[in-house]
Amino acid sequence: MLDDNPERLHDINREIDLMTITGSAHSFVDLKKTEMSKADLFIAVTTSEERNVLACIMANYLGVGRTIARINNSEYLQENYREKLRKLGINELIYPETLAAKEIVSSVKLTGTRQLFEFSGGKLILMGIKIRNNAPILNQTLEILAPALKNIVAVAITRGQDNIIPGGNDVFKNGDIAYFICNSSSQRKVFELTGKELFEVKNILFLGGSRIAQKTIEKLGDRYHVKVIETNTERCNQIAGKYEHALVINGDGRNLELLREEGIEKMDAIIATTGSSEVNMLACHLAKTLGVKRTVAEIENFALMPTAEEMDIGCIINKKLIAASYIYRFTLSAEISNVKCLTSTDAEVFEFIAKPGTRITLKSLNDLNLPNDVKVGGIIRGEAGYVANGDLQIREGDKVVVFALPSGIKKLEKYFK
Repeated sequence: MLDDNPERLHDINREIDLMTITGSAHSFVDLKKTEMSKADLFIAVTTSEERNVLACIMANYLGVGRTIARINNSEYLQENYREKLRKLGINELIYPETLAAKEIVSSVKLTGTRQLFEFSGGKLILMGIKIRNNAPILNQTLEILAPALKNIVAVAITRGQDNIIPGGNDVFKNGDIAYFICNSSSQRKVFELTGKELFEVKNILFLGGSRIAQKTIEKLGDRYHVKVIETNTERCNQIAGKYEHALVINGDGRNLELLREEGIEKMDAIIATTGSSEVNMLACHLAKTLGVKRTVAEIENFALMPTAEEMDIGCIINKKLIAASYIYRFTLSAEISNVKCLTSTDAEVFEFIAKPGTRITLKSLNDLNLPNDVKVGGIIRGEAGYVANGDLQIREGDKVVVFALPSGIKKLEKYFK
């Protein structure tokens, strides 16, 4: 790890065993100190887009195998510009705000979930759902529930600080966040089993006009009634000019009187993406007490995320985790088309591509002896998604959706390479 702040590197070194070098990513001398020519992957994720782009160009010149740059300008994602950047030596671009906006849009469109992730355009779906006392599956073992869970796989349970890859004897308890893999035809059944009543979102209030908020408004389109409360006058004018269907109010989202004036009780969803994790949490908590059904908060402070879960915020967005998900797949040796780092659990979900002759293709799931900290949720074969069962045999070319705890990731990789 290269950084120009020695104190930051010292703090990181206390937590993680890695080589740190103090220096500038814009210095050929400092870059050469890292023996960069031997590196397979160079990742530039400073807060400065210009630094990241230039550093990747320099790293490519020095012989790095692949480069990834974090950007703040969505124009770079347009294909004609991307091609020019590839020629300069920037192989991959990551714009966390766009990825975060996609998650927010999903959470608004499907209101019964804490997290929603679609594989291969929705052929398989991952849903994270909070279990309440009204859930028909409450306090029942997976073995007893097996007939009801046809075409549905429970792949993980988060219970407080514990993460469980469930087996037949595990039960769902009040307060659990349960993760299910299903296909589109069994999605409604998951909501029935977990006691969720879906509702339509029409009226949305954004607290803060951040880049995430703007990308979300753009992706939502004009089908929703959108209000934005933003403290910065210049940004208010910018948002009002870009999105004619959005009503923009210059004010402080922490002002309860202002929120009441703007009809917070009539809102179907509150999306808080101010620059303060604490403000976002408190705003969503207040919205819940006033009867708002759907709340989304951007929480960038990892230390606050468990508290946010306890406060019952509907959906938590963390740009760092989203960026990590995107980057992580490039660090694994097996072929992966998707990785998702989940906000409320240490478990991660992977979409592997099964290669010919790999261990995962040799036997049925029952006979593969998969580790206990790993669970296959399903496969995408051609144009169809299939939920996993013990008799399933994975074939060459299948996309395989797998959950794994951190302890299982390296073990899992061996099955796919």
